[in-house]
Amino acid sequence: MTTTRYKRVLLKLSGEAFSGEADYGIDAEFLTNIARQIKQVIEMGVGIAIVVGGGNIWRGVTAEKKGMDRVTADYAGMLATVINALALQDALEEAGITTRTQSAIGIQQVAEPYIRRRAIRHLEKGRAVIFAGGTGNPYMTSDTAAALLAIEIEAEVLLMAKNNVDGVYNADPNENPSAKKLDRLTHLEILNMRLNVMDTTALSLCLENKLPIIVFDLQAPRSLERAVIGEPIGTIVSSES
Repeated sequence: MTTTRYKRVLLKLSGEAFSGEADYGIDAEFLTNIARQIKQVIEMGVGIAIVVGGGNIWRGVTAEKKGMDRVTADYAGMLATVINALALQDALEEAGITTRTQSAIGIQQVAEPYIRRRAIRHLEKGRAVIFAGGTGNPYMTSDTAAALLAIEIEAEVLLMAKNNVDGVYNADPNENPSAKKLDRLTHLEILNMRLNVMDTTALSLCLENKLPIIVFDLQAPRSLERAVIGEPIGTIVSSES
């Protein structure tokens, strides 16, 4: 068995990743690919929990700009994450991985309520755990949920999977061809440089609890496996230089 650097990780999947090359919806090829990668990591003995976003279906901030009440819009976004979680759960089970979905908002017909000790027990039994519903509170992003849940379940690292972005840059590489990739950063450097890695609430949680972050391209070959065994991939964010 390959030696891994981490024994328990939390993977953050943005909603946009679920749509693949499309602008909306859920791409079956993406689900097959990520399920295969997650299965490989679990078979290496790593406990993995996944937080999913819902931006491929609904964006609360966009709805608010069009006149919708922000709280209502955010709750609709939480329901979108449940849809993505169920799609991912089905893909994982098709791949032969026992999976449990836990939701921060009550929806017991399709998902367990979030119970920390139960989630940890699932991980100890080699099951994949998907967290849906964000934090269960409006005005909080799925990034914040990922940071908070990673700390609660005692994950050793937060894996921020990006779509066709291989790390953190000092400027937007899509707009600035001379943007430089940064291999290592501290949480404080990201805050001070105002880099668009995650929202400041999530980043502050990681800083206060010394939770390392790896920002990497999910589409890169063996990306998830390379991250958990400690190979250099993407950008590593830690509390030390």
